[in-house]
Amino acid sequence: MTTLPVDAAPAKYPGPRRAAPALAAFAAVRLLGLAVLAVWCAAAGSSPHTLLSARWDSLWYARIAAEGYGYEVVLPSGAVHSNLAFFPLLPWLERLVAAPTGLSYGSAGLVVSAVAGLAAAWGIFAVADLLHGRHAGVLAVAMWAALPVGIVQSMAYSESLFTALAAWALYAVLRGRWTVAGLLAAGAGLTRPVGAAVVAAVWVAAALAWRRGERTWAMAAGVLLAPLGAAAYALWVGARTGGGLTGYLDVQAGWGNGFDGGWAFARFIGARLASPAFAAGVGLIAGVLLVLWLYRLCVRDRQPAALLVYCGIVVALALCASGYFGSKPRLLLPAFPLMLPLAVALARWRTWRAAAVPGALALVSAVYGAFWLNGSGPP
Repeated sequence: MTTLPVDAAPAKYPGPRRAAPALAAFAAVRLLGLAVLAVWCAAAGSSPHTLLSARWDSLWYARIAAEGYGYEVVLPSGAVHSNLAFFPLLPWLERLVAAPTGLSYGSAGLVVSAVAGLAAAWGIFAVADLLHGRHAGVLAVAMWAALPVGIVQSMAYSESLFTALAAWALYAVLRGRWTVAGLLAAGAGLTRPVGAAVVAAVWVAAALAWRRGERTWAMAAGVLLAPLGAAAYALWVGARTGGGLTGYLDVQAGWGNGFDGGWAFARFIGARLASPAFAAGVGLIAGVLLVLWLYRLCVRDRQPAALLVYCGIVVALALCASGYFGSKPRLLLPAFPLMLPLAVALARWRTWRAAAVPGALALVSAVYGAFWLNGSGPP
């Protein structure tokens, strides 16, 4: 079932008062991560502001905000890294924030991520609260914030913005607000390539609603609006590069990104197992199995089809794509439905015991995030 019956759903969306504990939990976890990062950077002689807003992808987004598209780097191998690989919504928002405030584009990106992170936490809470109640909603948000690479939620990256749009689009689908869902899916499609997962979720939910007899202009509008963001950007890139319909895929290929069903990732793990980094290979296998086990729990718990489709595509694209393998954990950040089975299980515990789990994970995440950014980092 995709759209909840009216008598099973709350009368209104969860307002600030109802969502306050979840937002407070998210803010507390993120502030802990930033505090540990600040202490670590002070000891290491590095700048937390630079690590959060002026390294890796943050630099690419800031350059787009400042100069627009057209910048590229040609590597010694001949590969071309073009900034056309980065979707435009985050740079647009960075420019929007920077204009009246005078902030640098990187700093504006931090503001966007901070606001988007709270919006994402609110959206995740809304979905979990709708399906499982307020307690589970708070725990789902806390667990999402305390993921090992949760520090990315506080960087000038697009993960928080995308997750906010995706979560609220899925909530709109569950409530049968088709036009809103389509608009938010279009926004997600302007944020990251995995916006296709949100579009697919809207389409599948609409198809199921159609089979149940729901036929409205709002649903048709949502279906038509959902792919417009991603399609518009892909077509624009194709026209700009002369690559036509496959132009964006060609740009991604220049970065070494593609979809090979996980073969390159499997070879990467195999290389670790056959080297002194054997423990790292075992850890990667354990991580993949954990993700697949959590998705199996989502299926077993009969999550709404929209959530299963969205989460399944996010997981598949993260695990089965070629490219920089160090990025895979952060590419899984938007897969928040994986947190719902854990949140439901924890909600059955006593409050202090349930809170201790995300609390402990938050501390581990804070330390790992500081170590990670001062080491290899995302990109």
